[in-house]
Amino acid sequence: MSFTVTLFDFNGVLVDDEAVHLEAFRDALRPLGIAVTDADYWDRYIGFDDREGFAAMLEDAGRAAPPELVEELIRAKRPLYLARAERELKSFPRASALVRERALRGPVLVVSGALRDEIRLGLAHLEVADCVTHVVAAEDTSASKPDPEGYRLALTWLAAHGRGDAQREAVVIEDSLAGIAAAKAAGLCCIAVGHSYPLDKLEASGADLVVPDLGGIDAAVFDKLYAETR
Repeated sequence: MSFTVTLFDFNGVLVDDEAVHLEAFRDALRPLGIAVTDADYWDRYIGFDDREGFAAMLEDAGRAAPPELVEELIRAKRPLYLARAERELKSFPRASALVRERALRGPVLVVSGALRDEIRLGLAHLEVADCVTHVVAAEDTSASKPDPEGYRLALTWLAAHGRGDAQREAVVIEDSLAGIAAAKAAGLCCIAVGHSYPLDKLEASGADLVVPDLGGIDAAVFDKLYAETR
């Protein structure tokens, strides 16, 4: 036996777009005179969706973060991200192949704090849109990771589509500490890839398995992890 459902995070797992997000955040905040450093983004904001990211960036700059301003910034960032991503989006080695391999075993879902059109663009870039059964995006949730809402919504969707065993049969692939915490809070097995955080931090995160990159994940890894955790 092995896992038959795969839940992929998006940013930092399938597409290497955090630098694109950072520049889009900077572009949106520049008219307000707010600068975001590389260190602040990677240390503090990387786990946030746009809503919580902008709110934290405003507050850290000593500015109020009323919902209407945050929503205005989200709207401003959206075309900025998409334009940059069209030119600069990169994917991680083996991302497309792994999605296709997992789709042969069962449903593949994306559970992400990214906006839906950002995910669609990325899946088209990877040429795997036909392999993804369902997407849980930022628009679907009221709280970003580490809140488990996104993963719980994925499990609810799977149960409604005949996969009431999904919590037991699903494996999550994440790159961030917040994402790992969300997956574990939802009761899911989680593989962490070292695309965004040092391996020692991932080892201490509670992930069931830590690998340096997607190249460290194949069918034998899934089978072994299933045997050890199920």
